[in-house]
Amino acid sequence: MENMLDNRRARGETTKLALMRAAEKLIAQRGVENVSIREIVVAAGQKNESALQYHFKNLRGLLHAIRTERSAMVQAKRAELLQMLLTETGKPSLQQLCSVMVEPTFQLARSDVEFRRYIKAFGHELALVETSPLKAVSNTGGGGESGQLMGRLLREALPHLDEDDYRRRMEAAIMLCAASMYHHARQKNAFRGHQSELFLHSLLDALFGLLGAPVSPDTLALKQGA
Repeated sequence: MENMLDNRRARGETTKLALMRAAEKLIAQRGVENVSIREIVVAAGQKNESALQYHFKNLRGLLHAIRTERSAMVQAKRAELLQMLLTETGKPSLQQLCSVMVEPTFQLARSDVEFRRYIKAFGHELALVETSPLKAVSNTGGGGESGQLMGRLLREALPHLDEDDYRRRMEAAIMLCAASMYHHARQKNAFRGHQSELFLHSLLDALFGLLGAPVSPDTLALKQGA
């Protein structure tokens, strides 16, 4: 009886993963608004359209499961890189922290074609949210423990920014990284070769400049006049 239950769970997990990967592939090709439940089910090799409803209730549930899974992968990779960095130095520089903001997604996309499809399908979302990107990140767990640690380290590395300036810069940084990764993922030979290395380091330069730049007199004047 126990073996039967184990086999059933294994088949269920296999079906769930097949549906998630099929959805990523189709959405990367066409966009989420142009993909139906039936197409996902067929692409996943399932005969019964109710398989998606059984495992995820609806398309929204499936998309949430995909985002949760991929977010956990990024969090784990970021935790790994942070641990390495903090072992080397007790007080990371802003440049080093910028690298940890970008490298987890870049490394996962470089090593895993399915993760690249995920970025092609969903990578732009944080750049298009109608509310605060920071709020959107918080609504999905705040990036986990590694994301919260990153936030504390970044705040310590940016003492020249007050809380409002820090929030605005971080929101711009999130949108910059999301839009840049999405655009790069859709290029030929994305995340491979010399051009991908150039993309990565150019993004790091832009991110460092965005976060580290002093607050301009014009910005200070506007804040004082608010």
